[in-house]
Amino acid sequence: MTRLRFLAVAENFLDGSIPPEIGMLESLEVFYAYNNNISGSIPVSIGNLSRLITLALSGNNINGSICGEIGRLKSLVKLFLYENRLSGSIPVSIGQLKSLSLLHLGENHLTGSIPTTIANLSSLTKIFLYDNHLTGSIPSEINNLTNFEEFQLYNNSLSGYLPENICTGGRLARFVARDNYFVGSIPKSMKNCSSLVRVILQGNELRGNISKDFGIYPNLDYMDLSNNNFFGELTRNWGQCPKLSMLNISNNKISGKLPHELGDATQLRKLDLSSNLLVGKIPKELGQLKLLYILKLNNNSLSSNVPIEIEMLSELQMLDLSTNNLSGPIPIYLEGCSKLLHLNLRSNMLDGNIPFQLGNLRSLRNLDLSQNLLSGELPLELGHLDMLEIFNLSHNKLSGPIPSTFKELISLTFVDISYNLLEGSLPNIKAFFEAPVEALEHNKGLCGNNTSLKPCPMLKGNNNKIIIIVLVTVSIFCTLILLFIIVGVLFIHKERERNMDEPRRTQATVTFFEAWGHNGKKFHEEIIEATENFSYKYCIGVGGYGSVYKALLPTGQVIAVKKFHDNGGVASNEAFRSETNVLTRARHRNIIKLFGFCSHTKYLYLVYEFMERGSLEKILSNDVKAMELEWTKRLNIVKGLANSISYMHYECCPAIIHGDIASKNVLLDHKFEAHLSDFGSSISLDPESSNWTPFAGTFGYSAPELAYTIEVNEKCDVYSFGVVVLEVIMGKHPGDIILSLLASSSSSSPPATHQVLLKDLLDERLSPPTNQVAGKVVTATKIAFACLQTRPQSRPTMKQVSEKLSTSLPLPGPLHLITLKQLFDQCWTS
Repeated sequence: MTRLRFLAVAENFLDGSIPPEIGMLESLEVFYAYNNNISGSIPVSIGNLSRLITLALSGNNINGSICGEIGRLKSLVKLFLYENRLSGSIPVSIGQLKSLSLLHLGENHLTGSIPTTIANLSSLTKIFLYDNHLTGSIPSEINNLTNFEEFQLYNNSLSGYLPENICTGGRLARFVARDNYFVGSIPKSMKNCSSLVRVILQGNELRGNISKDFGIYPNLDYMDLSNNNFFGELTRNWGQCPKLSMLNISNNKISGKLPHELGDATQLRKLDLSSNLLVGKIPKELGQLKLLYILKLNNNSLSSNVPIEIEMLSELQMLDLSTNNLSGPIPIYLEGCSKLLHLNLRSNMLDGNIPFQLGNLRSLRNLDLSQNLLSGELPLELGHLDMLEIFNLSHNKLSGPIPSTFKELISLTFVDISYNLLEGSLPNIKAFFEAPVEALEHNKGLCGNNTSLKPCPMLKGNNNKIIIIVLVTVSIFCTLILLFIIVGVLFIHKERERNMDEPRRTQATVTFFEAWGHNGKKFHEEIIEATENFSYKYCIGVGGYGSVYKALLPTGQVIAVKKFHDNGGVASNEAFRSETNVLTRARHRNIIKLFGFCSHTKYLYLVYEFMERGSLEKILSNDVKAMELEWTKRLNIVKGLANSISYMHYECCPAIIHGDIASKNVLLDHKFEAHLSDFGSSISLDPESSNWTPFAGTFGYSAPELAYTIEVNEKCDVYSFGVVVLEVIMGKHPGDIILSLLASSSSSSPPATHQVLLKDLLDERLSPPTNQVAGKVVTATKIAFACLQTRPQSRPTMKQVSEKLSTSLPLPGPLHLITLKQLFDQCWTS
């Protein structure tokens, strides 16, 4: 095919090597073979493609070296060889590609130094050499290239100086050179480089005066200079970067006071200035950073009190002020930071009592108040921190007994109360039982069930013996009376049951615990004991039909128990029957596992496996947790959810319609794998009759046809799935887009969001997806729009969706230029 100009075989499952005959395609201008399983080396004959403009072989298993013949591709503009197994050095001949504007060799095994001939590439604007084994310095000749937009060399062993003229052209947006051995100061051209968006230089040996080498950056979003040798003082300039969301200058030698102008950078979400030489007060103006969720000022020499304005940081999830010289009491107003997960005040000079208000921080996972001057007794309210995992109170002057409420700290895995004046018995929970001697030593008189402590003393002496005998006698007497009362009540209850009608008698206790293979009564009793008869403090969620409780069984297994509302009436009974009907026959890795259930006139509950990460809805609404949910995990969630719905629609007989697919009903385990839950609204599809059912879905997720009909079919689930997929991609509910689609369907005009760029839709808390992942995000978005078509008949089936998600299409252009119109057009016509 010697006249062929465009060849795209990307995003398939091609293997084997590239045949040398590729060099015979003398007219070829574009060759896309990225994201396959191609192996072998790049054929030497590829140098014959003199008209080639774009060569994209990334995301394969290509090995060997980059052949020198690649320098013969005189027309080449873009070269993508990243994510392969290429070794050897970068060929000197690469400097002959005078038209090259983008060079991407990242994520390979390249060695040696960067050839000086790269300086001949006068058209070069983007260079990616990250994640290799490159050594030596950046050639000084690269200073002749002044039009860089992206310069990424991170994760190598490069040394020497950064190129001085890297931003002379005023176009540099992303500069990432972290985790190398660079020395010297920041390039002078960067000081006034107003185009900068992201700068990551952490983990080098850079030095320089931070107050003189940096300017004001109107477009800067992300700055990480941590783990270097910068010195000097922070200036007010950082407060004049209006788009700055992350500033990390930790582990340097920054001195002086914190400028109060930092409070003007109102888009800041993470501020890390830890491990420096900062002094003075924490500025009250930091309270203006309403979006801040991480604040780390630890390992400095900050003094005075913690400012009251900290309570205004309602989004704060991590506060680390440890190892400073802070004094005064622990501020009670910290309870205003209700989303705190980690609070570390260790190694300061804080005194006074521990405020009981800390017990209101119900989301706390980590609380460290050790090595201070705290005194007084422990407040009972700390026992309400039932999510707490790490608890350190060591090296203080705390006294008195450990409150009985501490037995409610059921999530606790580590505790240290050493070097205090505490006395009395230990709380009856595992963390205290298994605490090492170092975590309990040097107190006044602790006792209890721990191998390093003595058992708590029994009463001694004759008088005490008499008291014991009296107590035992009274206890036996009271027990006998209680038994007589119980027998009487049971007799009366039995007589009443005999006089009740047949429907009432059929509501006998039914228990079923298949997963354990034991009798239900025993586990029922353990569940009642573990939840203290369904006490509110074990409640982890409330829904329309019931409440969900977390229970720790004597075996150490954690389970979730959904107890239906006592006054739920017919609706609760129907939901209970629906869930047991579905979950006792539906078995899929992405459907919540039912361990058992109990149906009783007093108790109506289901027992599930416990999902450590909670619901997808809660994770997406939490900035810190949402950032843990990077693109690959999000795509796996979408794929898992699609597989579970496809299984219900096509592999269950009769088919199951969920009826309430929403992000609140998608639960994630510790590996972020999706599990569909809450089948209270589900129905088994009867092909012989209409499936009429009252609306029971979640508004904002339900198909539009349910506004005028109550006949449910599988296409209702498809629509709801589309909403959830967009929510995963956007990081929030896609309300505006759904309204736009509905409006366009009624007016026969294109959606109002037609010209919106896909990049503006993506969750801005994550870096944009790249490479193969970007293609899969585009595929998922197309599928979502196809599922959201107003006419049910036009929507794909979940089987088609599940199969489609296993592949990904080539990008219809650079990710930052793709419009929703392109996605609408492709999914609507396919």
